[in-house]
Amino acid sequence: MRQDRRPYWVKKNYLSFRRWYANHFLRPACDELGDHHTIMKPWYVDISGPNISIGQCATIIGEPSDRVKLGVWGREPDQGELRIGDYVLISPGCRISAGDKIIIGDSVMMANGVYITDSDWHGVYDRAHRTDEIAPVVIKDNVWLGDGSKVLKGVTIGENSIVAAGAVVTKNVAANVVVAGNPAKVVKELDTEREMVTRKEYFADPLGQERFFDAVDQAVLKENTWLNWLRAVISPNKHD
Repeated sequence: MRQDRRPYWVKKNYLSFRRWYANHFLRPACDELGDHHTIMKPWYVDISGPNISIGQCATIIGEPSDRVKLGVWGREPDQGELRIGDYVLISPGCRISAGDKIIIGDSVMMANGVYITDSDWHGVYDRAHRTDEIAPVVIKDNVWLGDGSKVLKGVTIGENSIVAAGAVVTKNVAANVVVAGNPAKVVKELDTEREMVTRKEYFADPLGQERFFDAVDQAVLKENTWLNWLRAVISPNKHD
């Protein structure tokens, strides 16, 4: 549908239900789920395993064909850790699988289909048992992981760096660079003299931001009627 035909009160109730669902079903799956989160279609977000924490102002987007999957499968019960910082963006189809430890900093952006793991999960020659090698992953503040990129075991990615779409990161990445390819290599250095605006600045006043978007919804949707919305749902036309 090209236009949002919902009356304001319908959208308001939908957003309230969405937040209730996230707090009722996803918050108990985490050791911590910070305030002011925006979890779109939270019924398509899977969180499993112990020791998972997500900071404040997280934006997580699930889709029916591209579920978000965050999981910890430790070597022993209650082992393993997945720690995600504040202001992160996790797009549809992202999958983060921690066997020992994955630490993701603040303002990290993950595009569609990103995969992060700290383990090979099976030995090369003994595939019935997990490899003994422990290799945590650390993704520092304000990293941008492009569409379909993969970050593998033992990798640390420095602040502000960008991983290009489809890249496979197998070795540490310095701060303030762009890497691309398989295996990923540095293709550009960022200008550290330029001001870096992050998602932290965007969420500097989360309550004010919520009020702003609520006012926008009221202004944009105020003319929408219940009957016209039902008509657009049942029998949409090219103007919808």
